[in-house]
Amino acid sequence: MDKKGRILNGKFNFKAMPDGSLDKTKVVCIYCRCELRYHRSTSSLKYHLLAKHTAEAENLPRQMQTMLDSFQRRRMDNSTTNKLSTAIAKWVATAWRPIDIVEDEGLLEIIRIASNDCTYELPSRATTVAKIHNLYEDEKAKVEETLGQTNTVALTGDYWTFRSNHSYLGITAHYFSPQWELKSHVLTVMETEEQHFADTCAEQFLQVARQWGIEHKVSTLTTDGACNMVAAASQLPVEHMPCIAHSLHRAITVSLQNSPFNSALAKCRKVIGHFNHSPPNALELEQQQIAHFHKKESLTQDVSTKWNSTLEMIKHVLRNQEPLRDALALHPTNVTMPTTAEVEKLKKLETVLEHCRYITELLGGEKFVSCSVVLPALCHLSRVMEVSEYDPAYMVNFKETFKAEMEKHKEKTNTMWLRVATALDPRFKGLKCLSRADRAEVWRLISALLRERQRPAQPEQPATYEPSKKRSALMFASESSSDEEEDYIEKCVERYRAEPTIDIEDCPQKWWSKHEGAHSEMAYLARMYLATPATSIPCERLFSLSGHVFQNKRAALSSQNVKMHVCLSNWVSAK
Repeated sequence: MDKKGRILNGKFNFKAMPDGSLDKTKVVCIYCRCELRYHRSTSSLKYHLLAKHTAEAENLPRQMQTMLDSFQRRRMDNSTTNKLSTAIAKWVATAWRPIDIVEDEGLLEIIRIASNDCTYELPSRATTVAKIHNLYEDEKAKVEETLGQTNTVALTGDYWTFRSNHSYLGITAHYFSPQWELKSHVLTVMETEEQHFADTCAEQFLQVARQWGIEHKVSTLTTDGACNMVAAASQLPVEHMPCIAHSLHRAITVSLQNSPFNSALAKCRKVIGHFNHSPPNALELEQQQIAHFHKKESLTQDVSTKWNSTLEMIKHVLRNQEPLRDALALHPTNVTMPTTAEVEKLKKLETVLEHCRYITELLGGEKFVSCSVVLPALCHLSRVMEVSEYDPAYMVNFKETFKAEMEKHKEKTNTMWLRVATALDPRFKGLKCLSRADRAEVWRLISALLRERQRPAQPEQPATYEPSKKRSALMFASESSSDEEEDYIEKCVERYRAEPTIDIEDCPQKWWSKHEGAHSEMAYLARMYLATPATSIPCERLFSLSGHVFQNKRAALSSQNVKMHVCLSNWVSAK
C-alpha cells in the first residue's frame, strides 16, 4: 500500500466515502469497480485479478506473478468441482441447512482457502436443489433394491402435527438383509389432510406399501394404542403389534398419579426450577458442586409426556443433595429440599424405575432384535414388581397399581406372535418365561406354521383386502398333510430345539447367519418374526428428525421437500 491508498501497484484503491475520507476495510478494483473487503491481506485481491483481469495481472511484480501462476495451477478440475457440489447438496439435505447457505460468502471463502482455488464458485440454489432431488432418487433406488431382496417386511407407523399445524404420517420398514443385518428405513413422511379415521389410516398404510411394492411382504404393523390405529390395523392383512413402550409409559404414569410420591416429586421440581430458571442461582450451584467435589452438571426437569425424565430428575436430585442444600442456604427462599423420609421414598422409586428404563432402551433399538425380548423382559419386570414383606405401604401401592395396569395392556398385546418370536431367538428358546403348557403350545404352533409353509403356493390374487381376510402366518387352516411331511417338520423343530441355548449377551442375528443352512425352514420364520419391532419408537424418532428439518428458517418447506429431506437424512445415516 502506498501513501495514496493504492494497493498492488495501484490495481486497487480504498473506497472513498461521501465526506472525502477513506474506508480502509474496503477496496475498489480500478478495472471493473468491483468492491472487495480488505483486512491487510492481499490474497483475495490477487484471486480477483487472476479470475477477472488475467491480462492486467501479468503486469504485477515477478514474485506476485509467480504466486498467481501457482494459484492457477491449483484450480479444481470439473470432476472435483462436481463432487464438491454434490457433497454440498448432501450436506444441505442431511444436516438440515437452509438452501440459501450456498450464497454464503463465508462458506465460499472457506472452500477457496481450503482448495487454494481462487476461482471456485459455490453451486447455485437451482443446481443444489436439482442435486438433492437426484440424490433422493439414487438413495430411494438403493432402498428399493434391498427391499426387493427380502421376503417379509415389518412396519411401524404414527401420525403427528408440525408447528405449521400440518399433519403428517410417518412409516418405517424393518427387515433382515441376506446377511442377517437388521435394516431400518423410512418409507415416507407424507402430509395428510383427511381426518384420521380408521378406514383412512388403513388405506394410507396400504397406499405406501403399494408404492414401494411390498404390499404382499408386510407381516406386522407396530403402532401405539390409539383407537383409530388399532381399528385401522384390524382392517389390514397383517398382524398388529401394539407398542410395548406405550404400555410401560401408561402403567408408570397411572402408578404415580395421586401416589405418596407426589409431595417429594413436587419438591424436586421446585428445587430444579429454582436453579434452572435463574443464571445466578445456577452459578452458585455450580460453585457448590465444585466445593463438594461433584461433577458439574445441569439438572433435568421432568415433563409429563416422558416418564424417564422423572427418573433423571430423581437421580440428579439424589446425586446433588449436598450442593443443592448448601446453595439454597445462601439466600432466604421458600424452596425446600425433600425430607429424609422423602429421600428414602425417592431412592426406592428410583430403583424400580431404573428397571423400567433398562427395558425401554432394550426394546426401543433398531439395529438389534427386540420383539423376542418382550416376554422375557416383562417376566423380569414382573418379578421386580413382586411385593415383599419389607416393602412399605407406598411401594406396595405403586407395585400393585403397576401390575394391574400392565395386566390390562397384556390383553391387547399380540401374545402369540411374541411367543413364537421368543422361541425363534436362540437366547430364549427355552421359553422359561412361559408355563410348561404354554411352551408346548408354542412348539405346536411353530410346527403348524412350517406345515403351512410346505403347502403349494396359491395363485396371487389382486390386492383387494377385506378386514376378515388376514394374510397372517398365525391364521391357517388345519389341512391334512402326508406322513413324510409331518416327519420332516417334526425333525426340523426337534433339530432346532436340540441346539444349545446361547448366552443372553450373544447376538441372535450372528447365530442365525451361521446356522441358517442347517435350519433353513426355521430361518424363514425367524426372518419374519424377529424383524418385528417391539415398539413404535423408530417411527417416533422421525418426529425429532422432522423437527430439525422443519426449522424457523425452513418453515415454508413444501410437504414433498419435508419428505425428501427426512428420508434422505435417515437413508444416509443408516449406512
